[in-house]
Amino acid sequence: MIAEIIAVPKGFTATFEFHYKHSADRVWAMLTQNELLKEWFSELRVKDLRTGGIIEFDMQDGTFLELEITDFERNSVLEFIWGEDKVRFELFPEREGCRLQLIETMGKITDHTAKDLSGWHVCLEVIAALLDGKPFGNRKIVWENRYEVYSALVDKFRN
Repeated sequence: MIAEIIAVPKGFTATFEFHYKHSADRVWAMLTQNELLKEWFSELRVKDLRTGGIIEFDMQDGTFLELEITDFERNSVLEFIWGEDKVRFELFPEREGCRLQLIETMGKITDHTAKDLSGWHVCLEVIAALLDGKPFGNRKIVWENRYEVYSALVDKFRN
């Protein structure tokens, strides 16, 4: 499902909603356990899992950005700083698995917004494939297709 972008008083939010046929505990593990996290977002590593804790982003040049965790509720909420924005994962148990919402709060739409949204979308699809034990295929090709969609969507919000 394509993210919904809406204007809010101090910028924009993009909300992704995915349903997984796996427990919230299993999905939470994908988000927070480094050995699983690296399978879908190899540049991220949890350093200190708590409100005020740190997630590291490997810049692939020998340096790391420290992303502060701004909200945390075990097995339910993980929110962290993402550049000038915030990324928030929320998990909701359901009868046949769980619902994940990823909400990116953005102060403004930039030239990089469609790239980020496409990347998050592919990440959520990769999580589904990993949980289901299925191969995902070529992430770059999937990302390029998502990028076309998100570029058009983001263009609607440019001044």
